[in-house]
Amino acid sequence: MSENEQNSPSKDENARNEAIFNSELIPHIDALFNFAIHLTYDEERANDLVQETYMKAWRFIGSFESGTNGKAWLFKILKNAFINEYRKQAKRPTKVDFEDVVKYHDAEEGTGVGYLDLNQDIFQGMLGDEVSRALDSLPVDFRTVVLLCDIEGFTYEEIAKIVDIPIGTVRSRLHRARGMLKGMLEAYASKMGYKN
Repeated sequence: MSENEQNSPSKDENARNEAIFNSELIPHIDALFNFAIHLTYDEERANDLVQETYMKAWRFIGSFESGTNGKAWLFKILKNAFINEYRKQAKRPTKVDFEDVVKYHDAEEGTGVGYLDLNQDIFQGMLGDEVSRALDSLPVDFRTVVLLCDIEGFTYEEIAKIVDIPIGTVRSRLHRARGMLKGMLEAYASKMGYKN
């Protein structure tokens, strides 16, 4: 028997892994996408992150214990993939699309052509909600804990494991993030009839 045959899972293991994957991990795909979209502000990058998350989850399915919190496991994989991609992007020089430069220079004066913010253009129509805009304007560390706690319903302990920070830091970031959101949304809440 070759080494590859010894290390490859049996048909029974493959069937078990596939059943676990389909029943305990796939149901969280929408929650993962929502988390990814709030981290990246880009639908294509969010889809890539979710796909990468599930590829890694499948690759390491043998280390997942059936019956444990699959959602937290997936969120940790996604968060780590996002951080790794962010670090790679930070090391790359800024790319400029030649076509955008040509369009800018060829535009007539007074047409209002200026700085292109594709993320803003893409999500202006999609998000449109004051709360989403306020949440998306938070620094990523604060946005992450709010999304995990208030949107996804993870406990402080689960968030600490997903983000790899102490529980006290989770509480502190959550408190500060909620304070920032409160400040950003006071006028909106008042307009909508909510009182302090």
